[in-house]
Formats: sequence, C-alpha cells, structure tokens
Amino acid sequence: MKLASIFYDGRSRIAIVEADTMRLLPPEAGDMVDIASRGRAALTDLSSSGGVEVPFDRSALRAPVQRFRRDILCAGWNYWDHFEEGKGRREGQDVERPEHPTFFTKGPDTVIDPDAPISFDAEISSKWDYEVELALIIGKDGRNIPVESALDHVFGYCLANDISQRDLQRAHGGQWLKGKSIDATMPLGPYIVTADEVDPQDLTLECVVNGEVLQSASTKLMAFTVAQLLSELSFGMTLRAGDVLLTGTPAGVGNARTPQLFLKAGDEVICRSPQLGELRNVMQAADLHSPR
Repeated sequence: MKLASIFYDGRSRIAIVEADTMRLLPPEAGDMVDIASRGRAALTDLSSSGGVEVPFDRSALRAPVQRFRRDILCAGWNYWDHFEEGKGRREGQDVERPEHPTFFTKGPDTVIDPDAPISFDAEISSKWDYEVELALIIGKDGRNIPVESALDHVFGYCLANDISQRDLQRAHGGQWLKGKSIDATMPLGPYIVTADEVDPQDLTLECVVNGEVLQSASTKLMAFTVAQLLSELSFGMTLRAGDVLLTGTPAGVGNARTPQLFLKAGDEVICRSPQLGELRNVMQAADLHSPR
C-alpha cells in the first residue's frame, strides 16, 4: 500500500495512492504519525472503509511525515563502497572502518516536500552534496529490539535526499549534526510504501543530477542491514512510532569524485527507486544566513 500526505480542499489529508487515483482516508484518521502508531491492522480497517477517490495529482503531495517528535535519526557510512571512496577526503577526520553502525541526527526543519525546491545559500556553504537514501518510519515502539524481530517495528519505507554541506560537516569537531541540518534541504517521500510490500535489502537507489546518473546501487550492499540498524540503535534507547530513520547513502557522492562535484543554484536533483517512486527537486537560491 502507498500512503501519501496530500493537501486537498484547503487541508492536509492522508490518501492511499492507487494507480491514477488517490483515495482519501477520513479526517479522523489523523496524520501519518497517528496512522503509524495504530499499527497495520488499524490501517487495514481504515483502507477497507471506502473513502472519496480523487484523480492523482503529484502537485498535491507533501512530505509523508510532517510532525516530528524528535530529530530525524540517521546512519552514516552504511555502504562500504561509500566509506572507502571517502578516504583521504575527510580533511583529517579519517577513521578506521567502524565495527558498529555510525549514527547521527538531523533537525526536522530540514524536511521539504517531494517536489519542493531545495534551499541553496552559498554564504552557508560552498560544498553542497547529494545523498540518495532509503528512509523508514517506525510503526511500533521498542527498546533493545532483537535483530530477528526488528522489521516488525517498521511501518513503511520512502526515499530521502540527505543534502549535506561538507565544509560544515568537517568544521565542528567531526560531529555531523550541523552539516546535515540546514533548513529546507531534505526532500522526503514521495509517499510511504508499507513494510509488507518492501524487502529493504533488495531495493535499487539512484541519484540523477542534471540528467546524469551519479549514484546507482542496491540496498543489498548495505554494511549493516535495516534490521541490524534498528537493533543497534534501540539498544538502551526507545524508538517511537513515527520516528524516521535514514539508512545511509551508497557510493558516488560529489565530495568523493575527482574533480569534486558540488551542487549549485539551478541544478536538478532526482532521487529514485523503482519500488519507492522519485523525488524531483531543483536547487533554489535562498537567504539562509540573515537573522530573522
């Protein structure tokens, strides 16, 4: 099942995407966090209760999750080819290959709609990079989750573009939060594909910049599987329904290329997956450095 957050008739609604139509869930269904929190059985009941059908309108799509109760959770260096391509490019912050997943967070104000412009400000950074990623939405609370049952805690999957500012990422003691949290820079969506329809370790991810495929890989190449990420992240730490986790980017990022390739105003960036749809975004000049 594909679930979208849409703007319809002057308000936000959740809809089931079905080919060339969108079937609206009743307003009392709430937002995507509410639906994820109720579980798959409740979603099945909601989906079987009818609902108004409207023509599919991509321009109505919003980021599928719009209410965040914590920072966006992220895994870094989760494809070994990406880890290896970055050697010698980390400006003195190289490390040995990690034995455990590497985690960081992003601020929720980064999130934008699937087709929205990505804010670009050269005063903020001179090294804007693209990163196609598989994202997941937690559907069941849990702590110390065993690997064997970890996928039972996933509500669904979508795409994310973890736009990064590499100079900021290096400038703050090796901590990635700042270089990953610039406002209005992370497209999410275009919708959520429920977990029962997705094998997270058999998805194709691609990033295309100005018509050129720069990243193309299978999630089979992950260093740590989605189940391993969830189990490790939940060790001593409760994951909550509605939490969003980005699972890392494959090789091909601009920072690791020779010559390096960074984004600029006017660039078109498409992140896509045959199983999950696509994000279509243009880098748009914006003032992110002035006080407000």
